[in-house]
Amino acid sequence: MDTSDVQDLSGMGRPISLGSAVALGWGRAVEALRPRSPYRIGDAVLGDDPFNGRHEGTVVTQEGTTVGVKTVRGLFFYDHRQLRRLD
Repeated sequence: MDTSDVQDLSGMGRPISLGSAVALGWGRAVEALRPRSPYRIGDAVLGDDPFNGRHEGTVVTQEGTTVGVKTVRGLFFYDHRQLRRLD
């Protein structure tokens, strides 16, 4: 038997069940519709909040709509709606 006659199974992929395919599609849809922050790590922002006060800094963390801003006075967490980009 010649090696060119043997079918290569590595490109066929692994079979998945209908349930796992639906779960994967549902997870992608939920992730796409989840609210996101428009700010990226490293962006210079100004945060204004009645509890945290007003602070300038850079974005260092993101978790959903919460953004961590590193300032001279420490790390403050803001909702992304309370931030503005610095000019």
